[in-house]
Amino acid sequence: MTKEARRPDTDEDRLEELKAMVHDERYMAGAILRIAYVLSDEIMDGIGVSHGGWKQGF
Repeated sequence: MTKEARRPDTDEDRLEELKAMVHDERYMAGAILRIAYVLSDEIMDGIGVSHGGWKQGF
């Protein structure tokens, strides 16, 4: 099994993997889209859009 295919064994392995991912434009674009989706969903739940109205936040 290649190093890329196996699970990292140490924190240092994971850190090196994350450093490489930060420089991958496709990974970062996907990560930004996932964050935007989660935040949008949270915002919409907070104002009650899914239930047809606004919720008071206090």
